[in-house]
Amino acid sequence: MAARPRLFLKLATGALLFLFPLSWMAPLLRAGWLPFFDLDEISVLSGLSAIWAKDPLLALVVTFMALFAPMLKLIGLLLVQVRLASPRLMPVLEWTGRLAMADVFLIAIYIVLAKGAIAGRLETAWGLYLFTGCILASLVLSALTARARP
Repeated sequence: MAARPRLFLKLATGALLFLFPLSWMAPLLRAGWLPFFDLDEISVLSGLSAIWAKDPLLALVVTFMALFAPMLKLIGLLLVQVRLASPRLMPVLEWTGRLAMADVFLIAIYIVLAKGAIAGRLETAWGLYLFTGCILASLVLSALTARARP
């Protein structure tokens, strides 16, 4: 792979190391019980906070999948890209990426359940697109890094 595409991979992976934490604080959803009340914003971090208050074991699993797995994967990718780690690490990073995708599934289920269960409004917010974009970009960067020849 030429120097420019490799530089792009490194820069894009580094950008995701900044964008992922930003997406955790960004509003994913706005929810309200009745159409005429203000909507509360829900982010990954506020959702995790609510889960920690109710079920610490579930919160530990979701925290690992939503926060730590994507960051570990990105750090590993960057280490492979800058040649501080062996490309043989890629299968482990792919497995870690699968764990990170579980949070997208959980969010989708909660949106579907909430739309059917509450008598009010549920709107998606810009953070949901940022969070989803970070996950999809991470998948693309993983595939491109795996294809790059050392």
